[in-house]
Amino acid sequence: MPKERSNHLYQLIKSMSRSEKRYFKLVSNETNTNASKKFMLLFDLIDKQEVFDEDTLLASTKELKPAQFSNLKAHLYKRILQALRQFHLTKMEDAEIREMIDHSELLYNRGLYDQCADILRKSKKKAQKSDHLELLLEILRWEKSLLAHTLDRHNQRRVNKLIQEVQDVNDRINHINTFSNISARLNAFYLKVGYVKSQKDLNQALKLVDHNILSIDENKLSINEKLSLYDLYVGFYYFTHNVEKGYEYALKYLAVFENDNDIIHNKLDLYINAINNVLIGQYKLNKYKDFVNTKSLFRKIRLMNKVDLSENIKMKLLKYSYIHEFNRLFMLGDFTGGVQRLNALLNNIEFFISKINKHSRLILYYKIACLYFGADDFRLSSKWLNRIINSDALEMDVREDVHVFARIVNLICHYEMGNTDLVDYYVKSTYRFMLRKDNLFKFQKYIMGFLKKLSRNMNEQELMKAFKQLRDLLIPLEDDQFEKYPFMYFDIISWLEGKIEKKTVQEIIQSKAKITLGDEYPN
Repeated sequence: MPKERSNHLYQLIKSMSRSEKRYFKLVSNETNTNASKKFMLLFDLIDKQEVFDEDTLLASTKELKPAQFSNLKAHLYKRILQALRQFHLTKMEDAEIREMIDHSELLYNRGLYDQCADILRKSKKKAQKSDHLELLLEILRWEKSLLAHTLDRHNQRRVNKLIQEVQDVNDRINHINTFSNISARLNAFYLKVGYVKSQKDLNQALKLVDHNILSIDENKLSINEKLSLYDLYVGFYYFTHNVEKGYEYALKYLAVFENDNDIIHNKLDLYINAINNVLIGQYKLNKYKDFVNTKSLFRKIRLMNKVDLSENIKMKLLKYSYIHEFNRLFMLGDFTGGVQRLNALLNNIEFFISKINKHSRLILYYKIACLYFGADDFRLSSKWLNRIINSDALEMDVREDVHVFARIVNLICHYEMGNTDLVDYYVKSTYRFMLRKDNLFKFQKYIMGFLKKLSRNMNEQELMKAFKQLRDLLIPLEDDQFEKYPFMYFDIISWLEGKIEKKTVQEIIQSKAKITLGDEYPN
């Protein structure tokens, strides 16, 4: 089987900004060799392509030989990365510190020990200020190497101080590794099953978390240790439905940045995560005004001075801006307004979807489907749900809970569209799917049994009785530790009340939102 041609070079070139491309051409043209000319020719040809096509590219010029093409691409790829590193060097503090360490190594190897020590002192201050622990450890290693070459009468004191510094940095690195390892295991569990849905899931989550970690003294921790610990706490408590506790630590996480604005530039990715974590808590706890204020921080990031918004940061800001705007509309029950806004942005959203990971794509599909459902557009809701239902095998292993609820909401869409002949078939296939996923709740059983009844012909009186029976079965589940979690995915009680009261889902949810939010509900 022939090896598939890589388009990594094409993707890298297309990800570059105008200023980055200009800088690359500038440094490449400094060496006016035949090789450089070929690199620039290949760069320009790829940059002009809308879709990467190697055959068309080779056929467009005789200067590029097929036999040399693979090596030419590899060298161009490396050159671009080198140029990008140099271009962003002053904006990447860790890269600047690494360069200083490299310079100190060069001076050490030349026997220029005093100059080496001088650069190490400067790099150490930078590493300590920004809390770059791994780089700080590397600097300390070079300081130890220098001891034998820079003896003075305080040498013993210097040795003891250095040993203690190394121990302190190692302890802090070990803390962060412990916290991040637990977070990674919890996140892998979450990405597979979704939120904890049973005592079995809760026990499994508790096994992943050392109880000593949940009672650690936060006041003794450095900035990076706190960020890593708070990230663990937020994830664990949200995952296990302790929203109040998760929100408490989300606020602490954000406060680390608010108390030291200088670290925002260097840890912009983490700062965006902190904002997202707070918004999740405010959404789930119906803190509308706080939610709107926190959401405005995304806009402020774009207006910050001297902030380099990488493609990764831009995509992250866009993702959270979309998700939380949908959440804001859900809080208000403003599905009609949401759909109008969504339709205006549809082309942008489709482009955005092609750039994000499977988990983010899945959540976005479901949010959009629920927006259309709330606006009574069941055809388009079903269309977006089918993107989840028809996922490939790999995507089926991501967020099993969302896959289950996509099928349930899709069943209701078919009922609303009058496709009662399909409902019975889909009920059976959905049952089979849920049994394979070991994902059957009372909530789901009640809904599935109800939908099975709806596939038969029922008169108005029988239908109303069925709606009321299901509502009465579901209401007690809202207070159940685990059974209440499915209501986060789909407010079926509001849908049932709409049927009983002959109102739209939007009217029911809006009236509830006005009561829940009170004075916070916008006029």
